[in-house]
Amino acid sequence: MNLLAAALAPVHQQYLLAARQMQALSFAVHIPLVCFGISFPLMVLFVEWLGQRTGDPVYRTLARRWSRIVVALFAVGVITGTILSFEMGLLWPNFTATFGSVFGLGFAIEGFSFFLEAIFIGIYIYGWDRLSPRAHLASGIPVVLTGFTGSLMVIAVNAWMNHPGGFHLRGGQVVDVNPLKALFGNSFLWSELIHMYIAGYMVTGFLVAGAYAFGRLRNSRPFTRYERVALVIPLTIACVAAPVQVLVGDWVAREVAIKQPVKLAAIEGLYKTTRGAPEHLLGWYTDGQVKYGIEIPHLLSLLAFHSWNATVKGLQTVPPSQRPPINVTRLSFQTMVGIGTLLALLGVIYLAVWVRRKQIPAWRWFDAAVVLAGPAATVALIAGWVTTEVGRQPWVVYRVMPTSAAVTGAGGIPVGYGTLVVTYVALAFAVAWILRRLARMPLDLPDGGGTAPATSPQAA
Repeated sequence: MNLLAAALAPVHQQYLLAARQMQALSFAVHIPLVCFGISFPLMVLFVEWLGQRTGDPVYRTLARRWSRIVVALFAVGVITGTILSFEMGLLWPNFTATFGSVFGLGFAIEGFSFFLEAIFIGIYIYGWDRLSPRAHLASGIPVVLTGFTGSLMVIAVNAWMNHPGGFHLRGGQVVDVNPLKALFGNSFLWSELIHMYIAGYMVTGFLVAGAYAFGRLRNSRPFTRYERVALVIPLTIACVAAPVQVLVGDWVAREVAIKQPVKLAAIEGLYKTTRGAPEHLLGWYTDGQVKYGIEIPHLLSLLAFHSWNATVKGLQTVPPSQRPPINVTRLSFQTMVGIGTLLALLGVIYLAVWVRRKQIPAWRWFDAAVVLAGPAATVALIAGWVTTEVGRQPWVVYRVMPTSAAVTGAGGIPVGYGTLVVTYVALAFAVAWILRRLARMPLDLPDGGGTAPATSPQAA
């Protein structure tokens, strides 16, 4: 691998850090929108199906209102996704030029999925009062499927970057390319895919539920049935996903321990290869050790390899130039795990109360926690991706191409960076304005429908 990396000489670029920051900013803006693209259309279809099965107009009204949010966020995702696609070519031309034949199939499928998704979103929105109920429900299925295939391809490319295969390098040229093996024969793909999809349902569920929980906190009047249904469905989905994510996270961590031991060492601040390695909660890595942290003996070996005395490789196994930024990786990982644990606890509390009493917990602190859970889940999502991407540094393709060899040698990066920040700030205000307008639209319910307080379990 070192010989392969040596064949790809780095480009002198004084704005390498700025280019990485631009890419990180774009990912941080786009990834929460991907979560909505993954999960929200299926939530909308589920609510519409409930309406058709029960004949209850509350479900149809809720599905119709949520579908407007799908359109708005899809439009914003088009903007942020287009920026990302341009950045791939403009900021990292050597990466795309060298390995385009390997991952090009994935991006081609992602492009087709995007156009099909746009077409069927248009049909679904236009067909509310023009198609039969069954035909309209069926028209939303391709939206769910194309959202899945599009995001699957992007995650497959990222998994390949973390565990490359399906090609050979000869004289710095990519040969013997097998795109299917590169994208789908990658053991990183399945753990990363499931981890991301569960995160998508957590982020979307908690954010949507948080909007209604905020209304319950702010208003002293009882919840209407419409508001109760709109809260219960996304909250239940998120609260089921949160505890499951803890188990999936353990799977992901073990994959990293085996295939990216340097990333694991950076996550834990482990300098020396250690048998029966301890875990450090919190703390700051400096001078080859974690200071001010809480040490738990043997826990790292137990979590990484399910063995009390397993040997965990340390940072000393690679030169300093091949180590990722350690404290950034550690902080982002511990942020993700800490928030994820609290969200799992919140999910368990909600599910326990719901199973026993068939109602939402009536505590004000619970409503406040649900309001905070959406932003917290988003922070955990971004922190998880920071761990994945920063922990892979200094490689853009792990142990094959350094990031410094992939970056552009062109100038003008600071101007582009400033323009990007202004664009995203303006986009954030536009999204807030659009969602506020959608929230203020009157309910399209029959007279009196859904307006009675939901005071019993049957009201849900």
